Amino acid sequence: ARRAPAARRPRRKWRGWLFVAPFMLVFALTFIAPVVYAFVLSLFRDQAFFGGTVFVGADNYVQVFGDPKFWEAFRRVLVFLAVQVPIMLVLALIAALAIDSARLHAAGFFRIVIFLPYAVPAVVAALMWGFIYGDHFGLAADLNHLLGTDSVKPLSQNWLLTSIGNIVTWEFVGYNMLIFYSALKVIPKELFEAAAIDGAGAFRTVVSVKLPAIRGAIVVATIFSIIGSFQLFNEPNIMRNLVPNMIVTNYTPNMYAYNLSFNGQQYNYSAAVAIVMGVITAVIAYVVQLRGSRKEM
Repeated sequence: ARRAPAARRPRRKWRGWLFVAPFMLVFALTFIAPVVYAFVLSLFRDQAFFGGTVFVGADNYVQVFGDPKFWEAFRRVLVFLAVQVPIMLVLALIAALAIDSARLHAAGFFRIVIFLPYAVPAVVAALMWGFIYGDHFGLAADLNHLLGTDSVKPLSQNWLLTSIGNIVTWEFVGYNMLIFYSALKVIPKELFEAAAIDGAGAFRTVVSVKLPAIRGAIVVATIFSIIGSFQLFNEPNIMRNLVPNMIVTNYTPNMYAYNLSFNGQQYNYSAAVAIVMGVITAVIAYVVQLRGSRKEM
């Protein structure tokens, strides 16, 4: 009996790579290459007295983990994340649910108005709010003059982080609202019909239908917000000109790395700080994504 011819392996087609090659090239040049360069840079240290750069291995990382300034900045953004992110996401979710409901008139107008602050550059927003917060020349000063007191001080030591959180919330509520609203618009209509047949009211529909259906969007918005909180830089760096004694060079980890590099000329140690923050951010974001995926399943 003659043997059946062996099945030929399908030839691997490389044409698809031609379509993704431009993206992969840009991704490699703008993301992978800088990360690799920063990691290599973090393995060396400049010799102040002898000159030149020497390989020190993980010494810079050991120094980071024992650096009180770094951990002070990290604790500050951790508190910022724990308070500001839930408030921002809840406000964005309420706005998305209100716009998605049929009871809100001029929903398109409110959608644009809420999203509009996201179109304002972060530098402009920080400057604008900084002058509003000014207790000598801004809205806070006018309120103090009107009330005959000096108790309204958004830029005081006790309220400074809250004031920065207000700026970030004002900027990104609309962005997260759009994520939630887009997820709400693709929920199958059959789910709402089934809920109506079961006698579910508006509140029950939101809790049992809408929120479970957009769980993936909530996880995505949470991850983006966590990454943004750990990258906090523009707002405190701009407002530092208004309150230089309160916003120190290590107010956030990103500010600490920036000032180490550009003001302290400590490029190698700055790279180590950036790599450590990147790893911490990636781990926390991955844990949130993992937990969100498990709940969704």
